[in-house]
Amino acid sequence: MDEFFAFLGEGQSERVRLTVMDMWNPFPNSTNKKAPQAAIPFDKFHVLKHLGDALDKVRRQEYAKLDGHKCEFIKGQKYALLSHRENLRGGARKNLKILLAANKRLNTAYVLKESFGQLWDYRSEAWARKLFDNWRDQLKWQRLKPYEKLAEMIDAHWDGVAAYCKLENKVPLGFVEDLNNKIRVFQRKAYGLRDEEYLRLKVLSCVLPEI
Repeated sequence: MDEFFAFLGEGQSERVRLTVMDMWNPFPNSTNKKAPQAAIPFDKFHVLKHLGDALDKVRRQEYAKLDGHKCEFIKGQKYALLSHRENLRGGARKNLKILLAANKRLNTAYVLKESFGQLWDYRSEAWARKLFDNWRDQLKWQRLKPYEKLAEMIDAHWDGVAAYCKLENKVPLGFVEDLNNKIRVFQRKAYGLRDEEYLRLKVLSCVLPEI
């Protein structure tokens, strides 16, 4: 990040108004040092990935407790649990319904996962905080350690999560995620090649309009 701001130069860095990043501390630290005027909302998809990881840890914990045919309810259901119910079709939706009816802790974890997603619908930090505090209170007595650790992490990075509530910070991140995925594909295909200029040209070519 320091190299990026050095590349921009002091004048351009002072014009930066918005920087979207994950919660790794060196990123916001560098931005606050080089572009202190910029808002720093944390990447929604990065936060939700942590939520999905917490849910999957609960799934694996429940799977480890069971034996015999009872394991069949949980085995292979990771995708169904991480997906929104409305995005599931046919057998996947049916299997999710059976799984949630058969396992109380997974049902609780799934409901908490779905309710957490409402956080990014708010335009008021105060209301977003109220939802988060209520969500965190629901963890009491649930014995969902992965969720408790997630709540601690969100609380510690709250400013970056709350920054997304402001209307001017609600940037569409789908394009960024798609571009990042394409860059990863290019890097895998490179098989160790380190021609940065060629990589830059490949990235530019993938976002150009068709002729």
